[in-house]
Amino acid sequence: MYILGIDTSCDDTSAAVVTDDLTIKSNIVSSQHEIHGKFGGVVPELASRRHLENIIPVIDHALRTADVSIDEIDLIAVTRGPGLVGSLVVGVSAAKAICEARGIPIIGVNHIEGHITSSLMTEHPLEFPFVCLVVSGGHTNLYLAESTGTYRLVGRTRDDAAGEAFDKVAKLLNLGYPGGRPIEEKAREYTGETLSFPRAYLEKDSFDFSFSGVKTAVRNYIKKKARISDIDVARIAHGFQEAVVEVLVDKTIRLAEEHGVDAVTLTGGVAANGRLREEMEKQAVRNGMRVVAPPIKLCTDNAAMIAAVGVLRRAEAKEHDLFMNAISRWKL
Repeated sequence: MYILGIDTSCDDTSAAVVTDDLTIKSNIVSSQHEIHGKFGGVVPELASRRHLENIIPVIDHALRTADVSIDEIDLIAVTRGPGLVGSLVVGVSAAKAICEARGIPIIGVNHIEGHITSSLMTEHPLEFPFVCLVVSGGHTNLYLAESTGTYRLVGRTRDDAAGEAFDKVAKLLNLGYPGGRPIEEKAREYTGETLSFPRAYLEKDSFDFSFSGVKTAVRNYIKKKARISDIDVARIAHGFQEAVVEVLVDKTIRLAEEHGVDAVTLTGGVAANGRLREEMEKQAVRNGMRVVAPPIKLCTDNAAMIAAVGVLRRAEAKEHDLFMNAISRWKL
């Protein structure tokens, strides 16, 4: 089988072709960073307009790269939500149009399930059950993944997502957008004493997250400085990153311990952070656990992970499903 995946949940237009054994034949992602960078974050209307321009060329590119024609596609899997509704509508509408014109079955996929499923697309995939940290610009959630389609949400952010905090701190430090990579690079430059920012653990035994406090602490620290040197920027980036990573790792490992699970995974854009991966691996090994993180290209938003969900849930696909709509807030 060939599954065409489509993802337009935020500001990346992506299409992919995946086989029924989860082999990725193509995975094309068209980024909009140059558009939104000047604003320090995604502008929803601009994102949806660019998706309109990109969606058909990106799908064509994915098919050509996979050396597959549209007539050979057996199933279309498209992100239905959660995400920016204007962006989602573009992908869903394109998928429905192809579905109707070609008579190809279609299935709407939850974007978060795509991220969780990406952990199954590795050289040595995890087996259920496992703990999954989904950490990105829009989400910071902890799931106990019990089986395909059964994911128990145990912890989530109460304010800023971790990736959102990275972007906002990067803006405060004039490091550009998106903020994850430049903060990691600056933090790597710093070798001095760690600048201590607050860690929000919330109530005792809580698995929820909060990153607005550390972001505010960074802002207040900067305001107190008459001038921010390059060393100051590196020191702040290092201290901020350490504060975020420590909480993410501690809560993920503790959840696995409490439920007797010996495997954890981290997915989403922030899962590309080298320091987070390094510390998660270190703490997991210390506790006798295994860590699997998808390749970097599968951590950020992409359509291959959406197609993979289509493979696992293909029995639920429908033909000529023109009543399927985007759902901007769709709980997993």
